[in-house]
Amino acid sequence: MSNEFLVFDHVTKRFGALTAVNDVSFSVNKGEFFSLLGPSGCGKTTLLRMLGGFEKPDSGRIFLEGKDITDLAPNERRVHTVFQNYALFPTMTIWDNIAFSLRLAKLPKKEIEEKVDAILDMIQMSEHAWKYPNQLSGGQKQRVAIARALVDRPKVLLLDEPLAALDLKLRQHMLLELDTIHDQVGITFMYVTHDQGEAMSLSDRIAVINRGTIEQLDGPAKIYEAPSSRFVASFIGDTNFFSGEIVATEGDYCTIRPVGFPDIRAYNDKQLKVGQKVDLSVRPEKIRVTLAPPPPEKGASINVYPSTVQDIVYQGVYTKYWIKSSDFRIAALKPHSRFLLDQEPITWNDEVFVWWHPDDGYMVEAKQ
Repeated sequence: MSNEFLVFDHVTKRFGALTAVNDVSFSVNKGEFFSLLGPSGCGKTTLLRMLGGFEKPDSGRIFLEGKDITDLAPNERRVHTVFQNYALFPTMTIWDNIAFSLRLAKLPKKEIEEKVDAILDMIQMSEHAWKYPNQLSGGQKQRVAIARALVDRPKVLLLDEPLAALDLKLRQHMLLELDTIHDQVGITFMYVTHDQGEAMSLSDRIAVINRGTIEQLDGPAKIYEAPSSRFVASFIGDTNFFSGEIVATEGDYCTIRPVGFPDIRAYNDKQLKVGQKVDLSVRPEKIRVTLAPPPPEKGASINVYPSTVQDIVYQGVYTKYWIKSSDFRIAALKPHSRFLLDQEPITWNDEVFVWWHPDDGYMVEAKQ
């Protein structure tokens, strides 16, 4: 335990009959950007509040640098929180807001000035130091809230959906700023969000939470490309599910027979046997949509299915298609890597081919 920086050890929290966090254990590395990701009510904010000292576990312990902090008051933990509503003091200038905790700690005046000026420079807000919060934009307020939480160098910074109140463009900009600030200060960040895009963009690792338990804890690429469960595959991005039975195996590959859809060839990474049931996840961007059949391929044969276009949504960077194939409605994405107007368009009710390589599907569950 003493070698781990931050550890949740079999932590459970109940609110009446509701178990918000159910026997959760995980560890966080020093300096890591770690995200708790999941739908509303899954327990992620409860985990954050227990780490911050605002809630106490019913069972289990929390350790920071080998020290049990479970029963410590919030001000004894060196763990600071940035809230969604910023929580800035409206009658104080930006400079004084940031200096507040340093003055409470009775640091020398010169040291306070050096620390506040340095962090204002880091967040590029020096020119706004003597303004008041109501004179700032939402993004500027968020930067000040983060600076105030970081100025006395906590061991962990907790961020509870900090970008939820911002509009899309500002949220995208703040994602880059958060990443830069984390790189500059080197402090462990624990980030709570229900937005998969935020978590995927920022995190070294992500804990995907469902109904008070961790479904998967991995790096963003592993969670997206190799989800451990049907819930993770569906919550992280869009996917197409094909549920069926293994009817043949050949080397590293198998043939799946879904209900209401032709046989699918897939990479058999779980080494399942004939007769076992499986859910296959195929991401929309892995699926090609063409008016002509695909060219012959060497090696493992690709999956090809004649289909009909039902719906089309043009979204600039890509077009999303919904294709009727047998009894299935398949989602597919076509990126616009070339000038779209020079290409033969695919339109509603076109007869097309959807196809993907067996390596591009991932078996997320096997239920008997």
